Amino acid sequence: MSIQESLRIVPKGDIALLEWDLFGEKVNKLSTPVMFRLREVVEELKKSSFKAVVMVSRKSKIFIAGADIEEIKRINTKEEFNKVLTQAHEIFNALEDLPLVTIAAINGACLGGGCEMVLACDYRIASDSPDTKIGLPEVKLGILPGFGGCVRLPRTVGLPASLDIILAGKAVDGRKAEKIGLVDACVPAQQLEERALAWAREKIAAGAKKRRKTYRPVGAMNKFMDSFLGRPVVFSQAKKGVLKETKGFYPAPLKALEVVSRTYGMSQRERALAIEAECFIEVATTAVSKNLIDLFYMMEAVKKQTGVEGKDVKPLPVQSIAVLGAGTMGGGIAQVAADKGILVRMKDISNEQLAVGFRHASEIFGKYLKRKRITKYDFDAKMSRISGTLDYSGFQQMDVVIEAIIEDMNLKKKVIAETVKHLNPECIFATNTSSLSVTEMAEAHPHPENFVGMHFFNPVDKMPLVEVIRGPKTSDVATATIFELSKRMGKTPVVVQDGPGFLVNRLLMPYMIEAMFLMQDGMAIDVVDRWYTHKFGMPMGPFRLMDEVGLDVCIKVVKIFHKSLGDRIEVPKLITALNESSRKGKKNGRGFYLYDAKGQQLSVDRAVYGELGLGAPTNPLTEKECLERGVFTMINEASLALIEDRIVQTPQDVDLAMIMGTGFPPFRGGLLKYADALGTQYVAQELELYASKCGSRLRPAQPLANLAKTNRKFYATSHKGGVENGVGAQAERGV
Repeated sequence: MSIQESLRIVPKGDIALLEWDLFGEKVNKLSTPVMFRLREVVEELKKSSFKAVVMVSRKSKIFIAGADIEEIKRINTKEEFNKVLTQAHEIFNALEDLPLVTIAAINGACLGGGCEMVLACDYRIASDSPDTKIGLPEVKLGILPGFGGCVRLPRTVGLPASLDIILAGKAVDGRKAEKIGLVDACVPAQQLEERALAWAREKIAAGAKKRRKTYRPVGAMNKFMDSFLGRPVVFSQAKKGVLKETKGFYPAPLKALEVVSRTYGMSQRERALAIEAECFIEVATTAVSKNLIDLFYMMEAVKKQTGVEGKDVKPLPVQSIAVLGAGTMGGGIAQVAADKGILVRMKDISNEQLAVGFRHASEIFGKYLKRKRITKYDFDAKMSRISGTLDYSGFQQMDVVIEAIIEDMNLKKKVIAETVKHLNPECIFATNTSSLSVTEMAEAHPHPENFVGMHFFNPVDKMPLVEVIRGPKTSDVATATIFELSKRMGKTPVVVQDGPGFLVNRLLMPYMIEAMFLMQDGMAIDVVDRWYTHKFGMPMGPFRLMDEVGLDVCIKVVKIFHKSLGDRIEVPKLITALNESSRKGKKNGRGFYLYDAKGQQLSVDRAVYGELGLGAPTNPLTEKECLERGVFTMINEASLALIEDRIVQTPQDVDLAMIMGTGFPPFRGGLLKYADALGTQYVAQELELYASKCGSRLRPAQPLANLAKTNRKFYATSHKGGVENGVGAQAERGV
């Protein structure tokens, strides 16, 4: 089948049914050949006797996913981008100027370029299917809508609604799209095509007039915001919101806001689109955009992976799980599972503890209900999937058991040995441990091949990463089952081998330890944290992070790491004083910061310096040194984890885990992508300098030193290949 057949006209009397069904692809996307075919179709329709055209997709759950990201990734020059955008504008303008009435019948994802295309149609009708999502996610890739979205969407739905979609990269369902005026109607999915054709016949009967829908504000407030007096207020507030959210690290939302502010109300379409193209090119050629596109490919690759090498390995089906331990973590695991339709059986030793788990799950679903993400019916249905028990009743039917009790090896092994007696032989047993050896724990299981780690990050409902930890005897089937279960629960899984701290905590611990050394060197807590957040882009600084984790937990893990990794983990002197203090961080309201009764951060507790045997901070170190000592120590440890210990197989694994598990700045591409951008030679040289001044803990590890000798990159040393053959060709969705 040729590209011509992928986009075909089916006559329906006076109506042309334009069917989208891209041959050889799972989704419809606007690649260059498809865009050229669309131009041909528009010319055919222009010369035809049809009076209306209805666009439909023959792909399941997809209308048009957007432009081809692979093409965007390959373009590097302003001239190339300008050529692509000019052609796209010409094609969509021709669609908009067709003498026929144009109707888009949208079922499934209609994103990015797909959304921009339907905005060039006269009418839009959407299905009520949960798969129908209409929006402009471009800013998530470091670009902005460049096929007319920044110009046409505000004219269709007004400033507030359009900025909400464009600046946040949001998508809305059919009902919401109808409410804001993005579509003219939302109908049952089974009736979509029939209703769209009937609508076309009505328009033909009425004279088949074209329509240029222009936003007309209703209500005093909306009229004010759309006025010449109100618009500056809207743009000013929107800019403040963007800067608060991005701290200025992401140029695309600000540039998109500039486009809308410069073009809203402009009568010259071509001039407005030229401004959009100009601003698109500015952001599309930045390193930020390239890094965010690479991250998108990493995320898409996970969707196709099974967590194991063997293509024939199939995960076991999972319909029900048991959760051992119904505290906050157990309740969080139960909630994300129940949210995805999985039956959950929580077990604990008392009704009071079970109540904690139920309450936590209910509170999360309650937030969804309050924000109207779910209905009361949905709330009740989801909560009904969670049951509780004080014994092992029902465990024989469980497909997976997830252990989430306290971090005590002896207790965990005792619980594992007891629980296994009540399970069917094929049940997969997963531990949610964050620091204990999965290998040692598996000794308590009579079938260690069915034992695996499934490390969720706290809070479970918000943190996207799950580390799937393989012990030496863990089977491919067990690994693949937990990998697939993690994806089904809406998480991003990364497979890691068993070892101290697994991957994320192993890299984070040296970072947090170095922060304590910075404090010993005279640096102020808030100064260091502010540099990491406002200068480097971390979601929180190392001291705030330690408070969040719990200082008692950090101290315990430092000792475990020192015991496991030896002198590489140098223990700061203030650890002893911190251990003797009553400070536990956010959990008891006193850490490096003070917290109110609701857990909200107040200010640095100035008494902490004296209590830990330190004088008042004098801030003798530069911003550069403070940031490099913390970040470079993570790079150093990552070189060992990746190259020497093979905890993970690829640099993509490291970067995805650090972004999803710690919030490492996505715009930097990930920890090792950032190291490659600086150059391994530079990182190693700086570490040598800091080691000579601060101690051997900062000396470059041998794998990093080896790379630095010839300034080789991490992404050129992957065991599975670099970016191009490791991740590059695996994404199918468009933007």
